[in-house]
Amino acid sequence: MLSSKYRQRMERICERIRKNEEVDIGDMIWAQKLAKSNHSAEGMLRRARREAVNPGLVEDNLSNFMNQLDIGDPDPSNHKTGFDGADEIVDWFKRDKTDDWRQRD
Repeated sequence: MLSSKYRQRMERICERIRKNEEVDIGDMIWAQKLAKSNHSAEGMLRRARREAVNPGLVEDNLSNFMNQLDIGDPDPSNHKTGFDGADEIVDWFKRDKTDDWRQRD
């Protein structure tokens, strides 16, 4: 759980990201470190990036739904559109070592 001070700072940073405004490098490093150790902060940052990439997110019901559930990668260039073989499918379902679902906030 984030403290009020951390949550408010993260909300300010995320709002700047949403608006495609410049974010101070110190703030961005702080936000990334916090997101790496806290799932709530990670979700806030991902949603802000998703909205920055797709500004019409509110009008697009599917994207808005996915954003509310915090599903998928915010960067469309990372989206997978098809597989060339069984090995690619296996690789796609493997988890990164840093993406440990057992980790707690």
